[in-house]
Amino acid sequence: MFRKMPFILLAMIIFASIAHSWLPLSLKSTLYAVSLSLKSVIVFVLPFLIFGLLFKTAVQLAKKASKMILFLLLAVCVSNFLSTLLSYTVGQLVYRFDLSMTFPNEAISLLPAWQLTFPKWVGNDIAMFSGLALGVLLGWWKPSTAEKLSLHLEKGIEIFLKTFLYAIPLFILGFVIKMNHDQVMTHILRNYALIFSLIACALFSYIGFLYLVANRFKRQGLTTSLKNMFPAAVAGFGSMSSAAAMPLTILGTEKNSQDPDLARSLIPATVNIHLIGDCFAIPIFAFAVLKSFGVAEPSLLNYLMFASYFVLAKFSVAAVPGGGILVMLPILEGLLGFDAGMLSLITALYILFDPVITCANVLGNGGFAMLLDRCLKRRVKKQAVCFSDTEGKGEYNSER
Repeated sequence: MFRKMPFILLAMIIFASIAHSWLPLSLKSTLYAVSLSLKSVIVFVLPFLIFGLLFKTAVQLAKKASKMILFLLLAVCVSNFLSTLLSYTVGQLVYRFDLSMTFPNEAISLLPAWQLTFPKWVGNDIAMFSGLALGVLLGWWKPSTAEKLSLHLEKGIEIFLKTFLYAIPLFILGFVIKMNHDQVMTHILRNYALIFSLIACALFSYIGFLYLVANRFKRQGLTTSLKNMFPAAVAGFGSMSSAAAMPLTILGTEKNSQDPDLARSLIPATVNIHLIGDCFAIPIFAFAVLKSFGVAEPSLLNYLMFASYFVLAKFSVAAVPGGGILVMLPILEGLLGFDAGMLSLITALYILFDPVITCANVLGNGGFAMLLDRCLKRRVKKQAVCFSDTEGKGEYNSER
């Protein structure tokens, strides 16, 4: 179903634009209340989802603890953080666009038929750090117990997310109807086509630069590398799942790497945590939504704090379509001041753009693996040279 989700959302937006004038006010109010209720459920459950996914990641880290794993995790964090920082520059440009809206007064604005709220039982930041800490500690202390617990948590999370995916159209519909009722939807559709194009240009320019660096700025090597990754990129675009495209990503990366065995180990380890497409798209969309709703642009200090939580949250992204935006909702709400309508809009934008985002994630993983392959290969060569030098000196000394 999720492969058709962008088309479902487009059809839903068109339907809401046409039908909102003759839908009874009570029905529109009810649909808006349903969307708000679903949002409350997401926010309430998210700490558990974040804890469970990070717990699983930490258990795997503890089980395979080595310098190689730690180096890989550090490299992923640096790459994601750099991508998120670069998107700040593009986001600032987007914020200069004329995206301001004229909002209706309270008498015209659509109000929900009811409001469902849940108590905030634990903060998302506490869930993040406790999931990592407990996963590592239990993974070292009782690895078998930790493995079983992580599998149970993963199964429960997967059931919840796959169930919620079917509710996403209803989650979006109420907010789309509200935006049409408040006469802001037309403005959004007219302006966001340009932002889609800007994100795509920035994203693929950066990925092209990564491949260029990995090929030592040789144009022929760049062309060959992208050609090898093209089938995986198409699979990612069509399936909207980096995990589904992983077999082709591994094949393409093996062709581009000097060490095919390294490629086979790098891609599965980074497929769900190294997400260049998300690191560009979500922050830039956030800037556009902030400007559209008249919210102040975040300062560099606030954005750095957002980027830090954003990168950590990438380790809790579920391996299901749309998981990239769902775990980011509380971070957008807590650090950038998003309200329910803004969260719904950025969710819809993300899903509409998800084929391009996933395609970029796949290409980004291939380029990232190439760079690590070159770095590790160079390090191995240096160690081999040092070792041979040491042996030579030893032989020379023994002869003396």
